[in-house]
Amino acid sequence: MENAYADIIRAVGEDLGRPGLLDTPKRAAKAMQYLCRGYEQDLHTLVNNAVFPSDNDEMVVVKDIEVYSLCEHHLLPIIGKAHVAYLPSGKVLGLSKVARIVDMYARRLQIQENLTKEIADAVQEVTNARGVAVVIDAAHMCMMMRGVEKQHSTTVTSVMLGDFRQNPQTRNEFLSFIK
Repeated sequence: MENAYADIIRAVGEDLGRPGLLDTPKRAAKAMQYLCRGYEQDLHTLVNNAVFPSDNDEMVVVKDIEVYSLCEHHLLPIIGKAHVAYLPSGKVLGLSKVARIVDMYARRLQIQENLTKEIADAVQEVTNARGVAVVIDAAHMCMMMRGVEKQHSTTVTSVMLGDFRQNPQTRNEFLSFIK
């Protein structure tokens, strides 16, 4: 990866011998490995048995989870917030694990539509909830820094599973919480 970054830097017309660029290929490779660390994680290891018995059957919402990802089309940042809810069915997930699930899938090359679905499916898989809802609102640097250069646009995606999909009242309750 370090050699690939050196090739890219040369290809844009820079001199790798310039003092500011001497270690850039190594730093860039290390940064990319960090930004894509989600590939090194798996759901069940990440959750680490942090699913607990509970009689609670009311909605659990974790909102405003920071999302940092890379667009799979341009390798440019996607920056936003995720809101995740589920309706417990005999067990609850440790709250920090919800944020960790978001991070694991965000730290892969992504499109926002797939990221939203992957998070919802993962929460469903580990909780067996009656329903899961995920909304992501994010800015895409590929739209802001290049292409159409729209500085103030964001993209909102949602996935509703189970009761959130079938029951408009449940969906609306969730949406009111994240406003």
